[in-house]
Amino acid sequence: VQLVESGGGLVQPGDSLRLSCTGSGFPFSDAALTWHRQYPGQGREVVAASFDGQMRYETSVKGRFTMSRDDAENTVYLQMNSLQSEDTAVYYCKAIWGGGSAWGQGTQVTVSS
Repeated sequence: VQLVESGGGLVQPGDSLRLSCTGSGFPFSDAALTWHRQYPGQGREVVAASFDGQMRYETSVKGRFTMSRDDAENTVYLQMNSLQSEDTAVYYCKAIWGGGSAWGQGTQVTVSS
């Protein structure tokens, strides 16, 4: 079971990034998928979630972040537009399916001028 993330980096305010998370070893198409972020010294918070065919977003990212999934490629994406300094964090994907769950390794997103 594995989730591998990519796509983080250093960008300027107003820029965009797309994070990817590819899963293996579990029934990806049956899994609920979520994106989380973690600020230094704090717990992980959900920013976007995909389950029951719907996407849901945390208030501060609504309208700027878009989550999508490609079950044929076992990949979930987080398109992040209009990035702000407050979006600087480590971002994690998570998958939950019947009988199991897994986290990605995390990818750093830094928004700074």
